[in-house]
Amino acid sequence: MSVAAAPDSAARMTLAIRRPAKPSFYLIAALCAATMALMSAPLVLSFLASIKGAAEASGTPPTYLPHTFSAANYLKVINYQAGLLTYLANSGLVALMTIVACVALAAPAGYGLARFRLPGREIAFLVMPAPMMIPYQALLTPLYLDFAKLGLVNSRVGLAIVHTILQLPFSVYLMRASFEAIPREIEEAATMDGCSAWANFVHVFLPLAAPGLVTVALFAFLTSWNEFLAALIFMNREFSFTVPILLVSVRTGDHGAVDWGALQASIVISVAPCLAVYLSLHRYYVSGLLSGAIK
Repeated sequence: MSVAAAPDSAARMTLAIRRPAKPSFYLIAALCAATMALMSAPLVLSFLASIKGAAEASGTPPTYLPHTFSAANYLKVINYQAGLLTYLANSGLVALMTIVACVALAAPAGYGLARFRLPGREIAFLVMPAPMMIPYQALLTPLYLDFAKLGLVNSRVGLAIVHTILQLPFSVYLMRASFEAIPREIEEAATMDGCSAWANFVHVFLPLAAPGLVTVALFAFLTSWNEFLAALIFMNREFSFTVPILLVSVRTGDHGAVDWGALQASIVISVAPCLAVYLSLHRYYVSGLLSGAIK
């Protein structure tokens, strides 16, 4: 019987391969291709503008494809003021400290809100994201005055604290959803084996909530790397600038005109790390966002 079933299954597989695709498949594929082209167009146009000469990049009417290729814009960005490596190092270090702080604070908070029957737990969870409704620009002046007294102005640690404050409520929200998605049977089995609450958290829940942790880290990185206003206010020395401040500074050309080529080159350089991090972690990012969506 198994011998007779093998040719039938092979025939069905052959028919499935030869069966023409439905028109809806081509429509969905066309929509996906159009969406990808639309979303990638700004980055492609920025790259094409970055390899133009200064005159062509600021020419009117603009041209989409460069007539000549030039690396002058990238050389200007690399050698601008303190140097591109200094600004990349500042942004990278601030982003790393923000990631560590968000993960270290949001994971225990999310675990406690998800797994412990605390009095007023739901009220606390509703109040915690409330600061997200307050424009963070309104908090920068009092934070600056406090940080000036503590000596945290022009400090990477101070800027990382600000970025952590901005990102932490959303991080706690994500981590609670990730921990709630883990079945209680796993927790009960670990408890029966003698695990304490802390051992459960470290050895059971954290590995299972890895997609949520990666999502928190990714959001913290993107928020810190792209944040401009707090970096502009708290970092006012040349050697403490971050990449977003570089974008604003490098665009000034001769006689106050905008140097479009250098601006587009700095945009490409600043987007590249974000794109690389997202593409390497996008699988965890999607699953982490959907944690707790289905019960």
